[in-house]
Amino acid sequence: MRTALATALGFLLATGVASAQEKCANPNALGVSRVVEIDTAGGPGFGFEHFKAYDFLADHEVVLTFDDGPWPGNTPAVLKALADQCTKALFFPIGKHASWHPEILKQVAAAGHTIGSHTWSHKDLSKLSEQEAVDEIEKGIAAVGIALSNKSPAAFFRFPGLRGPEPLLKYAGERNLGIFSTDLDSFDFKIHKPEQVIKSVLTKLNKRGNGIILMHDFQQSTAHALPELLKQLKDGGYQVVQITGKDPVVPKPEYVQMVLKEVGGGMADARPVSTVVRTISETKPAAAPVVSAPGAVPARTP
Repeated sequence: MRTALATALGFLLATGVASAQEKCANPNALGVSRVVEIDTAGGPGFGFEHFKAYDFLADHEVVLTFDDGPWPGNTPAVLKALADQCTKALFFPIGKHASWHPEILKQVAAAGHTIGSHTWSHKDLSKLSEQEAVDEIEKGIAAVGIALSNKSPAAFFRFPGLRGPEPLLKYAGERNLGIFSTDLDSFDFKIHKPEQVIKSVLTKLNKRGNGIILMHDFQQSTAHALPELLKQLKDGGYQVVQITGKDPVVPKPEYVQMVLKEVGGGMADARPVSTVVRTISETKPAAAPVVSAPGAVPARTP
């Protein structure tokens, strides 16, 4: 049974959604049908693969989620596909990737998407000591915050491999982190052809009827698949629900210092590389001379 929360939030936010849709240049865009705000106090979990307490999606509603970015080429392509369809997603960046490409993560935020966290280095937390796992979680949050010019990310977290041991679920609850599993996994990290990514998502979605979709903006196949996938979602009558958080998660100062010590300064103020470094002169390597085989007849010149 669907909760009354969906209807209530949809009504309260209808005006804002309608206003956003009016600004969309694409009259046939997928858009955003509903915006929901999640209170992450106590660490609620979402996604039927692991959590079944909070079922807030109506039939044919989807939440688009992307893991493992930001990444050059792929994340900007995902952002363009989403922008062309005037729709929004929830991103779970890896801390190291955020520290390497803060300017791309800033683009994600500037486009109005929600940004959570996905650990510092994507280690399997179930194989670490509890303290090592906590360090992975907190360094990831800190790195994302620094990359966003010291703005706190949303209090949403996804475990690498969706493996969340009970002690860490308890820690997430104490930290007021909303945990995202998934309703359907695209398995785009195993599929390397865009058409197969599209088929994987739509086959599962058409069977289930709605869901939180797990994809990766790190994967080139997903970046290439997304324009057509979004079009087919629209054609199939699916609607996108945008996730926002009631309160952000504030990075712990000791982990901010830990990240800054490891990666150096400049993350918070990083600009796109193309605006800082540009080629003003370049010498092309000389072409290698063509060596004729012994006995070959020289080519005639005009």
